[in-house]
Amino acid sequence: MRRRHLLTGGLGTVVLSFGPAQLAWGSAIVAVRVWPAADYTRVTIESDQALAATHFMADNPYRLVVDIENLELSPALRELVGKVRPDDPFIAGVRVGQNQPRVVRLVIDLKQAVKPQQFALTPVAAYQHRLVFDMYPTEAPDPLLGLIRDKDTAEREAAKEVQDALGEFIGRVDKPFPPAPPPNVAVAPASPPPGMTPAPPPPPTAAQKDRINRLIVVAIDPGHGGEDPGAIGPSGLKEKDVVLQVALQLRDRLNAKPGMRAMLTRDADFFVPLHERVAKARRVQADLFVSIHADAFFTPEARGASVFALSQNGATSSAARWMAQKENAADVVGGVNAATKDTQVLRALLDMSTTAQIKDSLRVGHEVLSRIGTVGRLHKAKVEQAGFAVLKAPDIPSILVETAFISNPDEEDKLRDPDYQQRLVQALFSGIERYFAKNPPLSRNRAT
Repeated sequence: MRRRHLLTGGLGTVVLSFGPAQLAWGSAIVAVRVWPAADYTRVTIESDQALAATHFMADNPYRLVVDIENLELSPALRELVGKVRPDDPFIAGVRVGQNQPRVVRLVIDLKQAVKPQQFALTPVAAYQHRLVFDMYPTEAPDPLLGLIRDKDTAEREAAKEVQDALGEFIGRVDKPFPPAPPPNVAVAPASPPPGMTPAPPPPPTAAQKDRINRLIVVAIDPGHGGEDPGAIGPSGLKEKDVVLQVALQLRDRLNAKPGMRAMLTRDADFFVPLHERVAKARRVQADLFVSIHADAFFTPEARGASVFALSQNGATSSAARWMAQKENAADVVGGVNAATKDTQVLRALLDMSTTAQIKDSLRVGHEVLSRIGTVGRLHKAKVEQAGFAVLKAPDIPSILVETAFISNPDEEDKLRDPDYQQRLVQALFSGIERYFAKNPPLSRNRAT
């Protein structure tokens, strides 16, 4: 076989699985998975033995070149060519070839410059050895500014809808001049005549800046994702999927309320390390952090929803302790790059939990639990406490909601039911709304 550095490839599906075509020597590939997201894209190569690899970046055009040792190009490995989604924000395509004897070269064609991270994971849970490549943008966007821009865009669109509706009404009744717009509704300016350049938008007024500073930001954290499926129900429903569905609906419900904006730690099927979930909430100066889960237990009889806050003095029950230990193990399954320099610093910061934070967390937990109790059965009638890693933001009230036990067949059916999801979302929203009505957040007073 001739050595080739580059091969032509197309586009295809995001996940491929091919049987472990065992070679006469070397490693056998078990599966390759690609997890695209706006935050970063992850490529995972799973094999029956640990893989050694080196990589380098190339320009004009951007591409990541990976050489994997102890492999020969096989028909199964060739299937990797083109197995990338067209909407992947980072990867345009993948090419694979035999660079040297027993060295396979992957060329990952990129849509933009990236900061790649490569690391290996030892076998855990259902996975064998994993070689992971994470592709991050070279410049991360400002998340708080993004939230504000999204909200401004939504408000402009809503104002335009009001203006259009008023125009239609005026046309029907043939009034000589339009009525005044409703209070507190900003009407979009009229389009300039053809050939004229529209004037730039005026700078924000003091009142607008105050509105932004007082915007209530809720960080919603759908548990698990990507390589980490979370708990799996009797019929195969995955926790990572159902909690994302609930989180997306809760985001829309919160965004529809004036003065509120929701931020998701993940809005698609990809993995986010536990400390990064908290860091995301802190970067947008969130006023509340809500982590959503649907856990499993040893027996299918366990049922009911629960709400947890952080504890500095041990768990309030053995079940709470077990659940915290299980959720805190998500990084092991999902796959965290232990070589990242700031990981230890972030984890040290998250240990600075405060008594005031826990007190506020218990307050919001009580409000949410009381509302969830109107939708279905509660597992515990009070807010429990344990050492959940995602609840350790020192300056943000934080709760973890176990919506139901996905290991219970009846509750798995409920979690799959759109009507039940809608009622659950309304209960979560009502609890959050009641908390902020009693405990208005402080102004950010920062430039945006």
